Amino acid sequence: MKENDRKTEDGFTLIEIMVVVTILAILAGLVVPKLVGRTDDAKRVAAGVQIKNLEGALTLYKLDNNDYPTTEQGLDALVNRPSVGEATAKWREGGYIAKIPNDPWGRPYAYISPGMHGDYDILSYGGDGEPGGEKNDADVESWNLE
Repeated sequence: MKENDRKTEDGFTLIEIMVVVTILAILAGLVVPKLVGRTDDAKRVAAGVQIKNLEGALTLYKLDNNDYPTTEQGLDALVNRPSVGEATAKWREGGYIAKIPNDPWGRPYAYISPGMHGDYDILSYGGDGEPGGEKNDADVESWNLE
């Protein structure tokens, strides 16, 4: 058999692996602490994992479009071609992520670009849905993740 006659098998892409790892981390972050009564901690961990996943999608967006989505375009630009702001001729068909998740408390993530702490800021306002707070009500911030 010649080397050219062999069938090539497609492997997993980096994005597929990242999605699987993220899903497993979210599940572990939500399920395991529930078993030991730490639901609030699990939600904070899940929010951090989701923010990291959004950051990965934003990086891919920037590679194609040379910049991050504006605040006006929002995180929706990762799923749908932006209809406002600068044209995005190199926007990837199918988007950069399947859908934008709500935070573990059921609210959308806040997205600001350019951000006060870098190229962009992503945050969840925690259990109370208000800026600031302590413990379960504390914000989960992209620039302040462990």
